[in-house]
Amino acid sequence: MRFLITDEEFRRISTYMKQNYGIDLTQKKVIVNGRLQKHMKTGGWKTVNEFMDAVERDRSGVEEKMLVNLLTTNHTYFMREFEHFNYFKSTVLPWLKMKENAKKELRIWCGAASTGEEPYMIAMVLADFFGIEYNKWDTKILATDISTKVLRQAMAGVYAAEQLQKVPDAWKKKFFKEVAGGSQYQVKQELKEEVIYRQFNLMDPFPFRKKMHTIFLRNVMIYFDEKTKRDLLQKVYNYMEPGGYLFIGTTETLDRSSVPLEIIKPSIFRKKEGKN
Repeated sequence: MRFLITDEEFRRISTYMKQNYGIDLTQKKVIVNGRLQKHMKTGGWKTVNEFMDAVERDRSGVEEKMLVNLLTTNHTYFMREFEHFNYFKSTVLPWLKMKENAKKELRIWCGAASTGEEPYMIAMVLADFFGIEYNKWDTKILATDISTKVLRQAMAGVYAAEQLQKVPDAWKKKFFKEVAGGSQYQVKQELKEEVIYRQFNLMDPFPFRKKMHTIFLRNVMIYFDEKTKRDLLQKVYNYMEPGGYLFIGTTETLDRSSVPLEIIKPSIFRKKEGKN
């Protein structure tokens, strides 16, 4: 059995991922080839075209999910780009607390949840900010990702001890419990219940009934070309509350000429108050 993907097969996979998920793989042939090897062998497919035929014929969607899980990269960690969480706590949440004091409802979406570190970080910041008032507010976070594999890990909420090294001791004690003899930590149930995990493709129409106060869309647009990014950002803008905030990765860029967001800092943007 050969493992070397042909140019024609690579084009087929690249086109499929671009059309269905907006993911640009054109410069990642070696990575795609490497990630398909084991799965091809396990499934008994002799060629990538055979595998892709199976993906497209499978109405259950199991093989398509497997393809997405194989070809998407999910690298994240606790406290990543912590300046965002500092700004969220010091500036965004005081504004939201004042704005939504009557309803006491916050709508926060983490659009690239990966293995859960980011949505759990948001939940910890919320609990820390609201303190004894926390239970009076509806602060549940919607956390979505394209990969069902990482969502399963996120919902389990189990992390190696070294993954929590940068988490403040007070948070570690309050929000996690030791398991596996101290070599692992699990997110406590009270915090888990603050995060709602769902599988979602950012290329699909947004299903939200209400607009979001804050959207974290960090380190995911690096996989999209400029047109896909513009189209996605327009959808994001349309589903943001007036005055709402958008956080993107610190190494990412945003073309503000296509979406009228105010720049607060290089990776923090805001929809003007009064704009619907």
